[in-house]
Amino acid sequence: MTEAKSAPTVLQMLLGRRLAALRDAAGLTAAQASLRIRSAPTTVTRMEKAETALNFAKVTLLLDSYGVSQREKDEFLELLDKAGDPGWWQGFRDALPSWFGVHVSLETAATHIRSYEPAVVHGLLQTADYARAVLERGLPRIGPDVLERRVNLRTKRQELLTRTDPASPPLWVIMDETCLRRPVGDRDMMAAQIDHLLEMTDLPNVSLQICPLEKGLHPGAFSPFSIFRFEIPELPDVVCIDTLSGATYSEEKDEVALFREALDQMSVYALSRDATKQFIGDIRKELCP
Repeated sequence: MTEAKSAPTVLQMLLGRRLAALRDAAGLTAAQASLRIRSAPTTVTRMEKAETALNFAKVTLLLDSYGVSQREKDEFLELLDKAGDPGWWQGFRDALPSWFGVHVSLETAATHIRSYEPAVVHGLLQTADYARAVLERGLPRIGPDVLERRVNLRTKRQELLTRTDPASPPLWVIMDETCLRRPVGDRDMMAAQIDHLLEMTDLPNVSLQICPLEKGLHPGAFSPFSIFRFEIPELPDVVCIDTLSGATYSEEKDEVALFREALDQMSVYALSRDATKQFIGDIRKELCP
C-alpha cells in the first residue's frame, strides 16, 4: 500500500514560492534550472508548488545557480531546516485526504480566518457527535475506524480556537439559517450542537453571524469557502473553495478579492453578532420548549 502523502506546511509553501521567484529573477525557466540539478523539469516545478519535499542538496545547487547572496542563501536554508518539522496533522495521514491536509495546514498557520457555510455548522464549531453524523453521510463512504479518526482530527483542529502559543486566530463565520434548521441526528444532538454554538460565541476571538432565510438570496449563496490570512508578509491571502470531491485553493488577488467582497456583503445581510446569539437561543427553545 502506498503511504499517504504529507500535506505541506505553510512554511514549505512559502519557500516553494520564494524559490520560484528567485528562478524568475535569475531569468531561468524550470527546464533550464532542472539541468543544474540533473533532474526533470517537473522536479523543479513540483518543489516550487510544495508538491514534493525541498531537497537540501538540490535547493543549495539551485540557489547557487540563481546567484543569490550568501546571506540570503543562509537564511533560506535555515528556514528550510524549520520547514522539515512535521505538522501535528501529519499524525492523521491514514485518515486525512490529501486535499484537506492543505486546508488544515493553512488553518493552523493563519492569523485570521473568515468562512461561509451554507448547509452545515462550520467544522471548527461542531460537537463530536454532530461531526460524526456529518462525516458518516459524506462521500465516498468510509469505515468506522477511519470515521473515528476523522472525528478526532476535527476535534483536534478546534484546539486552535483556545490556544495561547501562538495566540488563537480570530474566526469570523457566516452561516445560513439552514445550518441550524436542517436536522443532523436527533433532537438531543441538535440541541447539544446549538448549546455548543452559544458557548463558542462567548469566546472573544469567535464572531458568528447567521443569514436568516427571510433575507433571501445573498452574494455568496453557492458553496462553502474560507479565506486565510498569515503573519508572513510574503504569503498572500488564500481562498479555499470546498466541493463534493475536494477543494480548490487560490491566491490570485482578483479571485481572493471577489470572495472577500462576498463576505463583506453577506455580513450586511446577516444578523449582528448579538442578534445572532439571540436567534440561536430562540431556535434552541423551539427544540426543547
